[in-house]
Amino acid sequence: MPKFIPYDPHQSKMVVINYTDQLQPGTFEFAIHYLIENKLDLSVFYPRYQNDENGRPAYDPALLLKIILFAYSKGITSSREIQWCCETNVIFKALACDQVPHFTTLAAFISERSEEIENVFEQVLLICDQEGLLGKELFAIDGCKMPSNASKEWSGTFDELKKKRDKIHRQIQHCLREHQRLDQQDNRDEERIKRMAQTIQTLDKAHTKIDDFLKKNTPRIGQSQRKTEVKSNITDNQSAKMTTSKGTIQGYTAVAAVDKQHQIIVDAQAFGEGQEHHTLQPVLERLKGRMKKLKHDLKHTVITADTGYANEANMQYLYENQLDGYIPDNQFRKRDPKFQDYKTTHSTRPPNAQKEIRRETVTPPSEFEFNPKAKTCTCPAGHAMWLKNERTDLHGHHKLFFEGRLTKCRSCDQKHQCMRNPASADTREGHGRQVSFIIKKCEKKKSHTDWMKQRIDSDKGRYLYSHRISVVEPVFANISATKRLKRFSLRGKKKVQTQWQWYCLVHNIEKWKNYGELRTQ
Repeated sequence: MPKFIPYDPHQSKMVVINYTDQLQPGTFEFAIHYLIENKLDLSVFYPRYQNDENGRPAYDPALLLKIILFAYSKGITSSREIQWCCETNVIFKALACDQVPHFTTLAAFISERSEEIENVFEQVLLICDQEGLLGKELFAIDGCKMPSNASKEWSGTFDELKKKRDKIHRQIQHCLREHQRLDQQDNRDEERIKRMAQTIQTLDKAHTKIDDFLKKNTPRIGQSQRKTEVKSNITDNQSAKMTTSKGTIQGYTAVAAVDKQHQIIVDAQAFGEGQEHHTLQPVLERLKGRMKKLKHDLKHTVITADTGYANEANMQYLYENQLDGYIPDNQFRKRDPKFQDYKTTHSTRPPNAQKEIRRETVTPPSEFEFNPKAKTCTCPAGHAMWLKNERTDLHGHHKLFFEGRLTKCRSCDQKHQCMRNPASADTREGHGRQVSFIIKKCEKKKSHTDWMKQRIDSDKGRYLYSHRISVVEPVFANISATKRLKRFSLRGKKKVQTQWQWYCLVHNIEKWKNYGELRTQ
């Protein structure tokens, strides 16, 4: 028989624990404890409490801050799990001084203290600035799309939601008729009748949920210039349905502005829109106010952002506010000589397996007889074409669009040389040959986008923009991978932004621990 060390689960032992000794210098929990006890002014939390004369004592905001920040650093977002950790984990017990706040107290403190958390966020930035951790030479701005606590199945325009509501109503009527039929049978199947009743109840709740939403809300208008309707969401109407590399999600775009020197986040906001370009101006406006508190002018800082933030409005904003910004357009790499041979040298397919690009082998527009005064056009076969459209294109050129009559093109002997897809002429949905002519060419004015192209294509612009990835991407990697923030657990833009600031606060405190005052202790 092998020998083992004996053990007795029924034995008793007294363990003396000094909670201060559990917070060892050099650890994140010690940094939280030291920062909150010695550096931060938490009086901003006090006005909410009205129990100075009556009422039971409340948990100290300092204690709740320590618990939640440490929990978020470990990727714990559930309030019930945080409460359980305060009961069982010695580090949580040390931070909470053996107190166990109820999970409802923790949940309310996390979601309902947006102004207070914003104040604490700025205090930590001020501390970092006083210790020289903010270089303020270059800020990199980027966003990360994350799912929210809402299902994309409950998204749609108002017309789509109305159709879904009507469809559920028809299903309810069908189930009611089926339930009545089963109830009138001689050999009643009680189990099936019960399931049918539960189905009707579930469908009725869904119908009521959609109907109430349509009555109490108005269509949601997007940020585009056309002001078109975007999909609403019944569960969280401030979130958005957005496309990511991992598929379509219902969520928010978490935007962060990061300082280059030590990757400290100087601004953190959440937006319920899939497109990023409209988020740049709100972030820069917030940065202006924040830099004034730090006695710094944003005009003396380089601003970088990726292609998702490039549009004419943002370039005009940078130009008019005299901000030193560098934002590339989607053709930036193609104009860079370093990337001219990238596709051919890094292709994973053999040269003979490359997709062939069809050349323009069709009859060119120059072979058509065009009369700009009469606005008529005749094809090479001598058939008159009809004026399909007359409009100004995106470049400001006034153009005429002609199309050949389908009956003529279908029987034409030259259709194989004239049409790109001759087989389409033989179908009902097909079209004849289409051709367009410019009758008035607009002189292109130099835009703010052209101004940015010159800046980003310069040697200085390419050098400064090359720092963007190394500044901001590791921050998102740290928060999403190390801190395990994969989705937001709250609903509503204000609460989601508060949760995002909690995580950014954890990141900044960690940077302060590694590079600030505690490093020398």
